[in-house]
Amino acid sequence: MNLRMAMIVIVAVVPTMAAAQAPAPATAPRAATPASHTAVIDVGYIFKNHARFKAAMDKMKDEVLAAENALKAERDRINGLMEQLKGFNVGTPEYKKLEAEVAKAQGDFNVNAQLQKKDFMDREAKVYMQVYSEIEQAVSQFARQHGIAVVHRFDGDPVDSSDRNRILGNITKSIVFHDPQVDITPDILRMLNASAVAGAPAAQPR
Repeated sequence: MNLRMAMIVIVAVVPTMAAAQAPAPATAPRAATPASHTAVIDVGYIFKNHARFKAAMDKMKDEVLAAENALKAERDRINGLMEQLKGFNVGTPEYKKLEAEVAKAQGDFNVNAQLQKKDFMDREAKVYMQVYSEIEQAVSQFARQHGIAVVHRFDGDPVDSSDRNRILGNITKSIVFHDPQVDITPDILRMLNASAVAGAPAAQPR
C-alpha cells in the first residue's frame, strides 16, 4: 500500500472511531403512561353490603329503640300525673304542686327527646362520613393500581315501575349504559370487607 492509499484509509477510519468514542446524546426521560380506563361503582350497593356499616347501623337501631321505649315510659308517667291532676280542685295547693310537677316533666321530656334525636342524627352522619371516606380511599387505591382515570357513580338497583321518583331518577341518570366488566363495585366491596370482624355476615354476590 502506498502513502496516498494509507492516508485515504486513515481519513476514512478516523471519523468512524471519533464517532464511536463520542458520548451518546442524552435521552429525555420517558413520561409515565397516563391512566386512560373508565370504571363505574354502585355506592348505594356498597353501603347496603358493607359489613361494618351494617353492624354500626344495627347497633344504633337498637339504641334508638331503647331510647324510644324510655321516652314512652316517661310519657306514660306524665299522662298518669295529668290524670291525677283531675282529682284536685283548681287553685288548691295540691293542684298547684302537681301542676308544676307536670309542667316540669313535660318540659324535660321535650328537651330530652330533641337532644336524643340530634345525638342520633349526628352519630349517624359520622358513620356515613367515615364509611364514605373509606370507599373513596379504596377506589383511589384500586384506580391507581389498575390504570383507571375516572370512576363514575351509578345506581344498579332495578327500577320500580310503580315508584314515580325511581322512574324520574332513572330517566335523569348520567350513565345510560356501561359494560359490566368496568363495574368495580364487587372489587371495592371485597377490599372494604376484608378488614371486617370475623363472623360478620358476608355480602351477597352481585
